[in-house]
Amino acid sequence: MNIIKYPLSTEKSIRLMESENKLIFIVERKVTKRDIKEALETKFKVKVQKINTLITPSGKKKAYVKFLPETPAIDLATKLGLM
Repeated sequence: MNIIKYPLSTEKSIRLMESENKLIFIVERKVTKRDIKEALETKFKVKVQKINTLITPSGKKKAYVKFLPETPAIDLATKLGLM
């Protein structure tokens, strides 16, 4: 099962990336925060500080991922082709 489906590239996600060092991902609905953290840290070699999740009215699960200061979200966004 692919835990992380894709990153979101919206005005809000760009603003969060610049101001709070966060990225937003759409993830598999059944996964836990711990699963998301492990998947991100192993796949992209980043350090995750905190994850908040929510389920949208359309039934998708969003993960707001805050990275530690030594891992700039902009670097990962560039790697993923968001910037």
